[in-house]
Amino acid sequence: MTGRREPSREELHENLRKRVLTVDGEEGLHKHYNRFSGGEPEQDLEKRYNRTGVPKSAKAGNKADLDVVLSAGAKQNQHAHGKQDKMTNGGNGAGNAGSSSTAALDTVTNANAPTANNSLGLDIEGDDVGYLATIQIGTPSQDFLILMDSGSADFWVGSEQCQSEDGGDCGNHKFLGSQSSSSFVDTNKQFEVTYGTGEVAGDIVTDDVSIAGLALKTHTFGVALIESVDFSDDSTPFDGLMGLAQSTLSQQQTLTPIEALAKQGLVPEAITSFKISRLADNLNDGEITFGGLDTTKFDQNTLVSLDNVNQQGFWEGNMDAVTVDGQDTGLQGRTAILDTGTTLIVAPPNDVTAVHSLIEGAQDVGQGTFTVPCTTNASVALSFGGTSFAIDPRDIAFQPVDQNDPTGDCISGISAGQIGGATEWLVGDVFLKNAYFSTDVTKNTVSLAKLV
Repeated sequence: MTGRREPSREELHENLRKRVLTVDGEEGLHKHYNRFSGGEPEQDLEKRYNRTGVPKSAKAGNKADLDVVLSAGAKQNQHAHGKQDKMTNGGNGAGNAGSSSTAALDTVTNANAPTANNSLGLDIEGDDVGYLATIQIGTPSQDFLILMDSGSADFWVGSEQCQSEDGGDCGNHKFLGSQSSSSFVDTNKQFEVTYGTGEVAGDIVTDDVSIAGLALKTHTFGVALIESVDFSDDSTPFDGLMGLAQSTLSQQQTLTPIEALAKQGLVPEAITSFKISRLADNLNDGEITFGGLDTTKFDQNTLVSLDNVNQQGFWEGNMDAVTVDGQDTGLQGRTAILDTGTTLIVAPPNDVTAVHSLIEGAQDVGQGTFTVPCTTNASVALSFGGTSFAIDPRDIAFQPVDQNDPTGDCISGISAGQIGGATEWLVGDVFLKNAYFSTDVTKNTVSLAKLV
């Protein structure tokens, strides 16, 4: 996020190895470092927390810089071909998020108080770039502002010893460790997670965590000892990330918070539900609910449930159709990973071309990026379970290319990238702002409904 070259997976891996070697010596290296053995296929990493195609200015609520977007697109193409170049109050009355930087917090729009039990308000980062909630960790408890991510399965915050991969500390964020929490315990086991954007590595720990007033005692999660600049930079308003996919995807090999809440009987079901808010609507009614659905947020007659077709732990459903102004694009047999941690929609290049060919004035500007007229009224819709969910044209026209020309061209909310197979889409907030979204670990299903 600062324009510096991100570390490769091997470089971050080696930095953590050096730390363990320094602290624990060779014996500790062999004892505690046995999980980092080869990693995952590159395309699997792209599916987690992905901000490909999102200009840095979007985080600050500014307009797009096309050159920056194209540079990000080039980087996405490198990822896709196997190369290693590789966030105020949460609205729940929990209080201030601690030492997060003022500059970063200026980019966060606070949510209203949630309307359902076991829920947190979802604050908006920048121009609908990400969605954050405040939770409490440690003894005494401290507020941490956390990005809520349905597309990964690891929960972490920065360690008191956190270092940025580019040198120095991890910025003006809230950190956790034995100095700030008497209930903190380091297991001396390591973890690392590589996302579509950025990566972290550190130790697996236990501490007390409170989520919407639900108390998880000695919960197992991670503290990041090394963060890429995507997370350590002062411009990043959140203090950590909560993965809410299935724990089969977890690099920490531990239960996700919703799974732990259900196992301890604190919620009736391992269900997580999202109402994603749009900044332009000025409603600030975003909400995440643990253990059920908030039926006041959606039309119950439109609720559809889909089998999860992903074997790794992502939330993925079959898409029936993709249409533009009611015209079928002919894209059949597609699946969609539904990911609140991804800002845009990322789809195979040929599919993205097919969609934009039906949007008047759309242009392919290279590196997986398309532009559309900022004034477009094109209705792009994705169909699941026989129900068509239309995307607001304001979400397709994600950001003006030129801030002085708001009626000119806009960066499209649908970008091209090879995330998985030739028929797999990564469907982020550009779509999810337009539907109520819920996941059920026990039933292994995803549900969507039209908003009210």
